[in-house]
This record gives sequence, structure tokens and C-alpha cells, in this order.
Amino acid sequence: MGYAQLVIGPAGSGKSTYCSSLYEHCVASRRTIHVVNLDPAAENFDYPVAMDIRELISLDDVMEELGLGPNGGLVYCMEHLEDNLDDWLTEELDNYLDDDYLVFDCPGQIELYSHVPVFKNFIEHLKRKNFSVCAVYLLDSQFMTDVTKFISGCMACLSAMVQLELPHVNILSKMDLVTNKKDLDDFLDPEPTFLLSELNQRMGPQYAKLNKALIELVSNYSMVSFIPLDLRKEKSIQYVLGQIDNCIQYGEDADVKVKDFDPEEDE
Repeated sequence: MGYAQLVIGPAGSGKSTYCSSLYEHCVASRRTIHVVNLDPAAENFDYPVAMDIRELISLDDVMEELGLGPNGGLVYCMEHLEDNLDDWLTEELDNYLDDDYLVFDCPGQIELYSHVPVFKNFIEHLKRKNFSVCAVYLLDSQFMTDVTKFISGCMACLSAMVQLELPHVNILSKMDLVTNKKDLDDFLDPEPTFLLSELNQRMGPQYAKLNKALIELVSNYSMVSFIPLDLRKEKSIQYVLGQIDNCIQYGEDADVKVKDFDPEEDE
């Protein structure tokens, strides 16, 4: 069985930086991972690219030849990838062993994960190739400045969770840039009464029932929770990786390796 992380989230949430730091962490701990670029608009990388969608199609070529804008061009590129799952992607995946660990660095257009079926079909293809897959959703911690943005972020995560139907690890990225981390405590372990009170203060009374329903969805059913990630701290990266490994059961079927030795002869 192969293993895969699908690194998703809004543009600018730190997906490529996460992939780069994860690769460096694994190199330091003598663990092998392969980072795959699935962003046809990407230009520079801080990690070795194991597979690159730009070998199949690039956003610049699509925009120039078809006259599409950035958003339409990106959707076209991903649909082209979907059409080539059995050809290009299968050929690329055949280069890896059954127990290899792939990290897919994905584009930041949120509708690709919320209602366009491209990534759902991409995931199904990985599963047919015997990959255990986990979605890693990154959200900028600086986005979490008040309860309305917190609920908005939760709903975006939940939309991707429902669409992709995968185990999810939701990460608050860029924690190293947060000046006062106590401001985020209310959102890492949210208290329903606090969230509802704050939400009602910021929205009109006509939204009271909607606010109550949203808070119940987030809190009572534990549908969405976030793990803070500070890339300056190895323990933070290690903890996040451990949570993801647990989701995809990485290492659970590994054979126990015992060093061979010759029994000592009796004197």
C-alpha cells in the first residue's frame, strides 16, 4: 500500500512552504517522502519535485493558446489532468513502490475542492492504485482574527471534507507570524457559548437561528478542528506529521526488522 497527503487550502495559506518544511524534516529524520507539484501555475520550488503537472500542461500555455483568464485556465488544466488519470498519472505512479509516501502540493483555487469533481476523481484514482490518502487543509492563522472569519474558515474546511470524503487534518499555518497566540485560544478549543455570543453581536438578529445552527455544527459534532503549526519548531512539524500518519495508518503494517546474529557458542 502507498501513502499520500493531499495538501489543499486557499491561495497564500502556505501549502508549498509546508511541503518544503515537511520534506526537510523528513530528510533530517532519515525518512523518505516524494513531493508532487499539482499546480500548473507554480514557478519556483524549495523542494525536489518528484512529479510535475507542468510536464503535462501549464497554465501559461493554456492562457496564451485558449485566451482564458487565470481562474478559467486553472480549471481547464485540472480537468485536463482528470482526462489523463489513466495515462500520464498512472505512468508516473508506476515509478514508485507500494510503500512510498507521496505529498501532493495542490493549487489554491478553493472551488477545486468544494464543488468541482476533479479532485474527487483524482482521489478515487489514487485509491484504485492502492494508496491510503489523507487531505491536509491549511488555513492561515492570521485569518482567524474574529469569530465570523473562524466560522467562514470552518465552513470552507467542511465543504472540502464533504466533497472529498477523506480523512482530514486541518492545520492553522503561519503560527510563527502570530504576535499574540492567546488570541487564537478561543478558536483552537472553542467554547460554544462564547462563539454564539460573539457571532450574535456581529450579525443582525434575523440571523440568530442560523448562528445557533452553525455553532452547533462546529461544536456539538466536532466536525472541524484545527492543529496549530509553527514551522520553526521541529516538534510542531513532528506532531502534525504524526496526526496525518495516524489517519492513513502509515507504518502500522510495517514488518518488524530484527538484526540477524549468530548465537554465542557455549564455552
